[in-house]
Amino acid sequence: MTTTSPISAAELERLYLPNKQVELVRGQLLVREPPATWHGRVSARLTTLLDTFVEQHGLGAVFAQDTGFKLAADPDTVRGADVAFVRSQELHRVRRRGFAELAPDLVAEVLSPDDRPAEVLAKVAEWLGAGTRLVWVIDPQRNEARVYRADGGVSVVPQEGALDGESVVPGFSCALQDVFR
Repeated sequence: MTTTSPISAAELERLYLPNKQVELVRGQLLVREPPATWHGRVSARLTTLLDTFVEQHGLGAVFAQDTGFKLAADPDTVRGADVAFVRSQELHRVRRRGFAELAPDLVAEVLSPDDRPAEVLAKVAEWLGAGTRLVWVIDPQRNEARVYRADGGVSVVPQEGALDGESVVPGFSCALQDVFR
C-alpha cells in the first residue's frame, strides 16, 4: 500500500492540473473530471435564482461552482460547492486570495451521473459537520432534490416541489422545475 504525504490548502492554491477539478480531503488530493454540460446549466440556474434573491434582500453573497472553502486544518480539507451562500455577518472572513476558512451557511451540490452515493453523503456530512446549516443535493436525473439540515432532518423535494431557504435564506423559494429548465 502506498501512502502520500498530506498537502496543505496553501499548496493546493499553487497546484495546477489543467482541465481537472480538485478538492482536498484530510490532506489528500481528490481529482475529478469536470462536470458535464447539463450539470453546469443546472448549477448556473440555481446560482442565478439564489443570487438575485440574496442581492435584492442584502442577505450576503452567493458563490459559483467549485469555489473552495477550507473546512478543516491539520490535515487540511478544502471542499468546492456547486453553489454556496454566506450570510453578510461572515463575509469579512472571505479574503481576496486563498480559501475562506469557513463553512457556507447553505451549500447546493448538483449530482453528476458518475457520482457515487457514499461519496455524496460523505461530502454532505463534511459540510454539515463543519457548520453548514442547509445542504441541497440536486438530482437532475431523478428531477428531485434532497435537503439535509444541521439538526439531522432530511427531506425530498419532488419535481413539482420547491427549494426553500428556510431560516438560512429567509423568504427564498424557487420551483425545482425552474432550476431544471
